Amino acid sequence: MTIRLADRGRLVETPAYRLRIRPDRSTALLEDETGSPWAELRLLASIDALDAPDETISFTGPEVLAQPDGLRLAWRLGSSRWTSKRLLLDVLPHELRLRAEVEGDGRVTDVTLLGGRAALANGATGTFWSGARFGTLFCPAPGDPARVVQPATESTDIAVAGGSEAGRGQWFFTPAPFCYSVNRAAPRDLDAVPDGPWLSFALECPPGRQGFLGFGYRAHDRGFTFVLAYEGHTRVTGSWTSPELVIAAAADPFAGIARHRRRLEERHLAPAAGERPPGEPAWWREPIFSGWGAQCAVATRLGEPLSAAPRHATEPRYDGWLAHLEGRGVVPGTIVIDDKWQTAYGTCTPDTAKWPDLRAWIDARHAGGQRVVLWWKAWDPEGLPDDVCVRTADGRAIAFDPDDPGARAAVEAAVTTMLSADGLDADGLKIDFTARTPSGASLRHHGPSWGVDLLRRLLETVHRAAKRAKPDALVVGHAPEPSLARYLDMVRLNDMLRLDDPGPRPSILAQMANRARIVSAACPGHLIDTDDWCVPDLDEWRAYQALKPSLGVPALYYATHLDLTGEALEDRDYALVRRTWAAWRRANGLPER
Repeated sequence: MTIRLADRGRLVETPAYRLRIRPDRSTALLEDETGSPWAELRLLASIDALDAPDETISFTGPEVLAQPDGLRLAWRLGSSRWTSKRLLLDVLPHELRLRAEVEGDGRVTDVTLLGGRAALANGATGTFWSGARFGTLFCPAPGDPARVVQPATESTDIAVAGGSEAGRGQWFFTPAPFCYSVNRAAPRDLDAVPDGPWLSFALECPPGRQGFLGFGYRAHDRGFTFVLAYEGHTRVTGSWTSPELVIAAAADPFAGIARHRRRLEERHLAPAAGERPPGEPAWWREPIFSGWGAQCAVATRLGEPLSAAPRHATEPRYDGWLAHLEGRGVVPGTIVIDDKWQTAYGTCTPDTAKWPDLRAWIDARHAGGQRVVLWWKAWDPEGLPDDVCVRTADGRAIAFDPDDPGARAAVEAAVTTMLSADGLDADGLKIDFTARTPSGASLRHHGPSWGVDLLRRLLETVHRAAKRAKPDALVVGHAPEPSLARYLDMVRLNDMLRLDDPGPRPSILAQMANRARIVSAACPGHLIDTDDWCVPDLDEWRAYQALKPSLGVPALYYATHLDLTGEALEDRDYALVRRTWAAWRRANGLPER
């Protein structure tokens, strides 16, 4: 790496990029190795506290410090809230690593990197942004099923909390890999990833220091910044350092995600790619039948809303669907009993009105060579005492608290009930609703964990209890961020559509293929549950059945009819499933059924 001083400033050149810095100015121009601009980086940061915002009131630097493999540039930022603040930029041969440091005491709310509020020496005041020289943004947190990229002028989030309401729709992966990518071209086809080059912005932070709810990209008037939401649950006493923002070139967004994963591995923040449990059971790869789509189809045919579908998670319904499929030569190796087979989400005791003897039913499936996975709803406190829960300011329980010893004991007991030989003897768990991770500055909880760390506590507790109850238990979820995926054996691509979206239903093929590429880049070696709910129509369902074996483990959610359209499956549809499942089984060394 060479450093060249120019007459009007400094130019840092590396094999991968150029950085043009003007001393005592709060911006630096980032270019690729040919000199084409990527962004005007705003060398500011704001670390807001619960009692007051943080504004930069002075700016000096950079101080240039030699490092073994590059340079460190340090700017001193006067703060209206903290006793001291610095912005550190490590200049390495193939990447930039940026973070902010503060000293003082307080409870952190929002952290803004590459921007923030300031009163600059030239008299300019207000909120300052980095300047975008790019037009397309790739966010690995799926949102609108009709697109896989978006204009760089739109804000978005990679987060652990979300929902179906407007503005909260990126809940399919909670969380997705913490890695955005940008492309200079304006998006022409939102359903396709443009050719490179690309630039990635990835977030790195050790477990135990991930107290943020999300990693947000904010855009406004050609400007952009990145924001982390801590919501006042992270306390600073003395000194505190933000997570690192890593900026690097990438051939495409998936290469950027893979690079993000490799960096986490190198820093021992994620297990090595491809590390699988020793002696991974062959049955984990068996085609799956999940009853959720069939439950919804029954509700639709009865004129009920889809919210009534949980009432159809009954033994007679599942026996009927499985017999219907088996009569047409479709025999799943794994059966998922979906929402709601239990009396209470928090305790996982079977509802005997629906399942008179669930253990006996599971035993019978085992005798027939099949495995049974039970659907489990994360965070729901139903059936648990309020004092082991995250609560509102007026004391209402909204989620069980995995930092609370009583809550952990209750979760461990529920998992043991579901999986142990002394309990239901099921073979695994399908973890859902992780997007219900609690969010709110006023919420009360037991321990220090919040945001990503609180979700990690939950997944770690469930995974440990599952493997203790049954070492070959299959744990399925939708958290492909590499630092969390260690607690999953299989990553689920999740629902295809957002049913609250207005307008015509989009095709889901490009969306699901995109999600599978994200998971493969972030978690190579992890199995993928391709999901099956819900599809716009029968033609789209047929096309997706044919695509599934190239993406992951085929999953079937329907038995007789679709739910959205009410269309009935035909003989050719069962033949299609038989063919795709047979090809998958042959490719994976599984016995024919």
